[in-house]
Amino acid sequence: MNTTVPQTISRSEFIVLMAMMFATTAFSIDAMLPGMPAIAAEISPDAPAHAAWVLTAFVIGLGFGTFFTGPLSDAFGRKKLIYIGCVIYVAGAIAAWMTSSLEWMLAARVVQGIGASGPRIVSLAVIRDIYSGREMARIVSLSMMIFILVPAIAPAMGDLIIHAAGWRAIFGAFIFFAVISTAWLGVRLNEPLAVQDRRPLRLALMLSAVHEMLTHPTVLLSIIVQTMVLCMLFTLLTMIQPIFDISYGRSDSFPYWFGLIALMSGSASFLNSIIVTRFGMRAVVTWTFGLQLALGIIVLSLMYSGSKFDFPLFLIWQFGLFCQAGLTVGNLNAIAMEPMGHIAGMAASVIGSISTIIGAAAASPMSVLFDGTPMPLITIVCVLGAVCLVLMQRMNRIEKAA
Repeated sequence: MNTTVPQTISRSEFIVLMAMMFATTAFSIDAMLPGMPAIAAEISPDAPAHAAWVLTAFVIGLGFGTFFTGPLSDAFGRKKLIYIGCVIYVAGAIAAWMTSSLEWMLAARVVQGIGASGPRIVSLAVIRDIYSGREMARIVSLSMMIFILVPAIAPAMGDLIIHAAGWRAIFGAFIFFAVISTAWLGVRLNEPLAVQDRRPLRLALMLSAVHEMLTHPTVLLSIIVQTMVLCMLFTLLTMIQPIFDISYGRSDSFPYWFGLIALMSGSASFLNSIIVTRFGMRAVVTWTFGLQLALGIIVLSLMYSGSKFDFPLFLIWQFGLFCQAGLTVGNLNAIAMEPMGHIAGMAASVIGSISTIIGAAAASPMSVLFDGTPMPLITIVCVLGAVCLVLMQRMNRIEKAA
């Protein structure tokens, strides 16, 4: 049983702070979306499509760093790892800001992703140190609701920064965001992992923890489902700008539509914070996949029938997918973390690294299926959603039989 470290920070401030930690990753990706054409023109003029690797490189670094930050935080404390992650993140952002080479840009973004894994993973372990069960799911949901504000406005912010100071200035915004949020955490949060609860950094203990997680049926199913959810979101990110540009001729207004939909979908996290304590995490996740699958089938049917309302239908579907994330990711994390409180940092790392790396790797080849319409994207999400629904039903049967 972990020792509870007293905190002077209020619950409301804690939720906002954790949301800022989570948002480091989303801000580092979404703020760059409007700058992709400018980045391609300057650092990859002969192969514009390669500019998208700037996003992929960050995710690769994030996934790689994710595996180590959790166990390191179990051994040395949560706050130290967030500080180290901030330093690495800022170093990567400065290097990306200064380079004019695609290769060095990709290397810098990998470094930046490694740094971002600190706040992303360790903050989840911090929540598990202080809360558990449905209350943890509620805290994560409320944090996600506030977190949604950052990716909602990030593309518009990136667009404004690009027009005012060029695309390189986006990296200055990354540095400012990371320094402010880390300093806030340093001042207001007491180290939540007591010294007596820390686990030595030994390979045998790490392998034992991984084995414990991957042989626990509920934890394993939760990781697989979360991986598929992230694959859906990464696939959306790789296709979303071409869809707005090529399918609907709305590239200029893309940041604002994207932000509006993301902002509206924040209501899903708030809804989850209300209903999860009453109905439970597994029920909410299962119902969500069922509703999203039904919506996808309806939208596909209308598009194939030649509906004149393709763009509004796509916006509704996009809203539904963002809501799905708000109603599932926090709950899936809580389901997987609940039996792993004694190895919270390692558990957060394993969950994050597997879901991020495999989700991003699976999404990359799917982007080539884009045919000038949103239908391949919606079809992919429907298929993955159907598999998730089956797996959640299996999880429910396992839990009832236990």
